Parts: sequence; C-alpha cells; structure tokens
Amino acid sequence: MPDKRDEKVDARPLAVRVKTARKRKASSTAWLHRQLNDPYVARAKREGYRARSAYKLIEIDDRFHLLAPGKRVIDLGAAPGGWCQVAAARVGSTPERPLVAAIDYLPVDPIPGVAILQKDFLDEDAPAAILAALGGPPDVVLSDMAAPTIGHRQTDHLRTTHLYETAAQFAIAELAPGGHFLAKVFQGGTETALLAELKRHFTTVNHVKPKASRAESVELYMLARGFRGR
Repeated sequence: MPDKRDEKVDARPLAVRVKTARKRKASSTAWLHRQLNDPYVARAKREGYRARSAYKLIEIDDRFHLLAPGKRVIDLGAAPGGWCQVAAARVGSTPERPLVAAIDYLPVDPIPGVAILQKDFLDEDAPAAILAALGGPPDVVLSDMAAPTIGHRQTDHLRTTHLYETAAQFAIAELAPGGHFLAKVFQGGTETALLAELKRHFTTVNHVKPKASRAESVELYMLARGFRGR
C-alpha cells in the first residue's frame, strides 16, 4: 500500500448532519455524527485502510521508527486490520515471507503478508499460537485492544486495563532483545507496579497521544522501547 504519510488531513468545515432517529440513542447519534464528519475516516476510505486507527500507528511510527524493514511484528486485538496493513507495509511482510502475525476474537479479512488467528488472546493457549504463527520471537508487540464497553465507566476501565496488563506481560516474556511494545491504555490506567516493571525491562517508557486520537478520547498509548531482555 502506498505510504501517504505526508498527505495532510482535510481541515475544511464539516457539514454532515445526523438526525436523531426515534429508536436511536443520543449517544449513538453523536457517534455517527463524529464518524461521518471525521477527516481521518474519509482519508482511510480514500487510501484503502480499514480503520482510522491506522493513522495513529502511522503517526507514532513516523516519530519513533518502530517498524523497520525485516522486523517481526505481533498485533494483538487486530480487527478490523488497519494496524496490520501499516505494519505489513513498513516491515516488508509478504505472503512468501510473512513477518506479521495478528490475533482477534473477531474475524479479520485476509491481508497479504499477515498470518491471522481468530482467537481470544486471553485464552490460555493463545500466546503459543500467535508465536507459532509468527515463526519466531517478535521485535515489536502492538496492542490496540479495548474491552467491549458495558456503559459502566469504572468497569470498562478495569477490563481494558486488564487487557493492557496481559499484553505487557506477553511482551516482556516474548520480545527479542532491543524490541518495542506499544499498547492502548486509558488515562490513569497504568498501574504503578506495571509501569515500574516496564521501566526495568525497557530503556525508554513514555505515554503518547497521537493527533489521530480524538481530542475528547481518554485513550493514550504506552510506548516502551529498547527491550533489555529477560
């Protein structure tokens, strides 16, 4: 896929209006309005990315250079596949030499150069399965996982934090020396003990909020670079 990182997001006034349907909740109407008027959604459609989230990874990688050619990548919580598309293009993954493995309990349509598993990463045998699909230790572990929300803010927060912690433990256990870990967290969602553990295992640990993240979103990305090894 062509790398169009230099293309600017259309900043023209947004004019699409969404009427409130009788059976639609106000929150659903607001979400639909954001989607229809989101320049990243429009850009993703133009450039062939499956989700606007692709631009979050593009922005972070442009700044920190995680996805070097030839690196092996694991994508946790990959659906619908936007991050896989970016990763495969940047590391040079091909069907003949796949360098990206992805996992999600939701189906993900095939992506050239990506080994895709439809499986819950919290299953006991999931880590071994994704490592086998990759064929070696990962140089980069990506996680854009977030638990399905139930509308209770504290519970939703705890469930997504658990996913982040599980992804971090997997990265610490399996990354190749010098590797990197990037994962979604929520503001205030990084437990002190886990943050300290990341700092012990990685050269640099910091939070990143790419411009492609909506301003009103509480999401951040934890970036741990330079894995020191076990």
